[in-house]
Amino acid sequence: MSLLLLISLLFIGSALLTGLCRSVAQRARLIDVPVSRSAHSAPVPVGGGLSIVVLLLLVAAYGYSVEIILINELAALMAALLIACIGMVDDVKQLDVRWRIPAQFLASIYVVYCLGDVPAIDFGLFVFPESLLLNVIAVFALVWLLNLFNFMDGIDGIAATELIAVNLLSILIVINTDELITLLSAGLAAAAGGFLLWNWSPAKIFMGDVGSSFIGFSLGVMALLSMHHGSMTVWTWVLLVGVFIVDATLTLFNRFRRKQRWFEGHASHAYQNAARHYKSHAKVTITVLLINLFWLGPLAWLSMQYPEMGLAIAIVGLLPLVLLARRFGAGVEQFTF
Repeated sequence: MSLLLLISLLFIGSALLTGLCRSVAQRARLIDVPVSRSAHSAPVPVGGGLSIVVLLLLVAAYGYSVEIILINELAALMAALLIACIGMVDDVKQLDVRWRIPAQFLASIYVVYCLGDVPAIDFGLFVFPESLLLNVIAVFALVWLLNLFNFMDGIDGIAATELIAVNLLSILIVINTDELITLLSAGLAAAAGGFLLWNWSPAKIFMGDVGSSFIGFSLGVMALLSMHHGSMTVWTWVLLVGVFIVDATLTLFNRFRRKQRWFEGHASHAYQNAARHYKSHAKVTITVLLINLFWLGPLAWLSMQYPEMGLAIAIVGLLPLVLLARRFGAGVEQFTF
């Protein structure tokens, strides 16, 4: 099957499935009712990210059937199903963190076990070798990434747009070197595109934890797969997901530093402050897209051309984002300009 045909079928399938999810959510009263910190003012159905879950798992099964994906790689990818199930339960009835976090760590440990020792990471001046410590860091990174996408899914269209940008850029980087990542990236980009038809501002359905946590976890698994294949480095992925990494990490750090209840729901991310300031979800989402396409994307490509300079390139790429996030008060409640 050609890549273009696959993307077309998945895009159409995602649009139809998301519409079905919306209908079911309305009948089941699976509705996000706005509270004081919400970015929306009217009740909206939730759980539309289930369409992305279903389609990516089907893509993974297809990849295994045509021998693009190995059995241990398929097993690692299927661990995301546990994350999706946890997210779905959390969407229906808020799940206690004492259940969510251990399950997330269990799934992450399983992924690292399936794929084997994480390949050495080149820091330029030295190389961090394969080790138990690197495997432990990878587990924590997977847990952080899945929660990070959950944190950043707070205004219409932003998570789906980020997913499209990240995966289209990854296709451009690996299309001639890694058939597996090309296939998975095409699947995620197309599925996110169909979902975005319903989620663009004003959103008719939200992704929900079932989608956002699954997406973050799946991207983490893909990053590990590409590192094992030698087609992408950790610095390439840091750049591709740079907007989300910087905003979420700086927000959490500032809330912790200010002795706020950082583990509770809030609306103090830089992108949320920006959306309130400009009174537009679409403007912020489009800005994130442009940053990905014209700043982070080229730098991500450059990090693969000069892998020994990957860390330096990542610092150059992320530093302006840190300054931008600070400008928009990441982690500051009721921020005013």
